[in-house]
Amino acid sequence: MRDHFLPEPSYQHGQPNKTGILLINLGTPDAPTKAALKPYLREFLSDPRIVELPGWLWQPILRGVILQTRPAKSAAKYAQIWTRDGSPLKLHTERLAKQLKGTLGERGQRQIEVGYGMRYGNPSIESALMELKHKGCERILLLPLYPQYAASSTASALDAAYGALQRIRHQPEIRVIKHFHDAPPYINALAASIREYWAQHGRPSKLLLSFHGTPKFALDRGDPYHCECLKTARLLAEALQLSKDQYDICFQSRFGKAEWLQPYLSATLDKLGKAATRRVDVVCPGFVADCLETLEEVAMEGKATFLAAGGKEFHYIPCLNTGAAWVDALADLVTDHLQGWLPSAHDDASRANSRQRALELGAHQ
Repeated sequence: MRDHFLPEPSYQHGQPNKTGILLINLGTPDAPTKAALKPYLREFLSDPRIVELPGWLWQPILRGVILQTRPAKSAAKYAQIWTRDGSPLKLHTERLAKQLKGTLGERGQRQIEVGYGMRYGNPSIESALMELKHKGCERILLLPLYPQYAASSTASALDAAYGALQRIRHQPEIRVIKHFHDAPPYINALAASIREYWAQHGRPSKLLLSFHGTPKFALDRGDPYHCECLKTARLLAEALQLSKDQYDICFQSRFGKAEWLQPYLSATLDKLGKAATRRVDVVCPGFVADCLETLEEVAMEGKATFLAAGGKEFHYIPCLNTGAAWVDALADLVTDHLQGWLPSAHDDASRANSRQRALELGAHQ
């Protein structure tokens, strides 16, 4: 009979109880091919947080129409941004985890392990949680890498994490960073990244702060995403000392026929291009790592839209990725949320005493 619960790691009395940080990102297919895109899109578009339609209505459309046509189209888009080392999103997330661990270690927090998991695709959130457990993590901080909370992103990531916990016999303590849209370290890192880009390439006529779009009905039903995007934009504009006529807020990635958050990025770029705007820069503060959406839809399609409409010069400002300022900011952010979890000298003495007493009572090594 198959055990419902996942195998537990071996345990030794007195071993250090480590703290884990699990970075969670959206995910990526394993390859830029139709065969790899089909299961990835099936998982993604079967998430009720993504498509809020009854399964009996949506699944026949998904399986009978969308999964027959969209994988090939999506694969062609992924092929344009795929690197020799693989998916940009996966590479940035993996490197961010390693650099965050290194930075925390340099700050004296060597008992912290950092892992990463993907909501869709590999490595799964469940496998990432179990890897942290096997490294001795009794406490795990979940950090969805979405600055602004949305049910379709952050909540979906946490759904997967909580679902994985249901299969763990000896569950770790859990904390969550729900969002960081207005956290000073994040805002400061964004501002520093944009200033650095402008120092090398000059400044634009207009800066567009473009966020991932969501259906407007989500806002009407109480999702705070739109409000958090606007707050991020306001704080970032203040940090950059921009006047209201120097930047605009917009949203990309509309899907389907329903009304989504506006103004749309494509319409904004078309309008600015027709106005013969000399230069437009676009930055995506809702993403901390470059991915298909930023590299293909914004940097490529957005550029084509602007130039075709009569615009003169288009610049895409990369995401934070693994910039030093962002890694430091992330270390500050997680340290704030780990208060009371970080080890002390008293903890070391207590572990040694506990191990000795357990052995005296006949515990296994």
